[in-house]
Amino acid sequence: MFNTIYSNIYRPFGLLLLLVLLTPIHLLHAQNIDMAHGQQNNKNSSEEASTRLISAGAGITELVLALGGEKNLIGTDSSSQIPAQLAQVTQVGYHRMLSAEGLLSLHPDVLLGSDVMGPEKTLALLRSANVHVVSLPSATNQAGLFNNIDIISQLLGSQQQAEKLKSNITKQLTHIKSNHIKLEQSKQPIKVLFMLLQAGRPAKVGGKGTAADTIIQLAGGENSAPFSGYKILSQEGILSLQPDVILLSSRQDLENTDKTLFPLLANMPLIASTKAYQQQSIFTIPAHALIGGLGLSAINEAETLSQQLISVSTHQ
Repeated sequence: MFNTIYSNIYRPFGLLLLLVLLTPIHLLHAQNIDMAHGQQNNKNSSEEASTRLISAGAGITELVLALGGEKNLIGTDSSSQIPAQLAQVTQVGYHRMLSAEGLLSLHPDVLLGSDVMGPEKTLALLRSANVHVVSLPSATNQAGLFNNIDIISQLLGSQQQAEKLKSNITKQLTHIKSNHIKLEQSKQPIKVLFMLLQAGRPAKVGGKGTAADTIIQLAGGENSAPFSGYKILSQEGILSLQPDVILLSSRQDLENTDKTLFPLLANMPLIASTKAYQQQSIFTIPAHALIGGLGLSAINEAETLSQQLISVSTHQ
């Protein structure tokens, strides 16, 4: 009877011991590696979820939000547009004139911005305080934008969202290119003039290499300014360019509506002699779409402008 009880109790343990002894060492090692990788992945996910992030620059912040980074966001600059539910996020000033003291008071892990973020003295102080400073190049094309999305998604641990976002952008750009085919049917390229307005100051015209130029070209238009960068032009100089379309924007109002911008044209009576004015082809563009290079807002504005250009082309 004792032998029977002994056998019933200890036989399972003997079989288990025999199974362990017969298991190949490399399989046990592989299981240990898998467990270690799982623990490391959980650790990385935890670190990414707790990363305290300050985003400086409208185009950068919209990418952070599109990639699900609102849970990490503790501060943004004054050019960034954030939803009402993130009202608790601290505003840290303008992305070109950041204060090290104000940024460090938020105890950030990462400061993320474009390559015009600064000043450099502030960035150096943050680096010395062990803050990870990431300056992304201002994108001018799809490849540059996708590279920035990949970098931000790695910081946030949101690679799956990045792939979905890039897919949506590709579809949007494909639609814009399809509008180019319609525009190519017009007799001549549609000339677009971009004007940056500010009360009490002469208008600045955006030439080649500017954010406005990127949007104009992406939309299928031709920038009528024959120079690079921004230049102040007289009313006579603007009239001589004879634009088919005029785009207006202002850094004083991030939204830039007809109501806020059109009154500024009252001090420029010669604009009424342009073809754009006479055909009511004057449109506005929000300032935040012009910050940080080619971004989500810039693509949205380019898509809208491409539709407007098609409408203008039917009246040429």
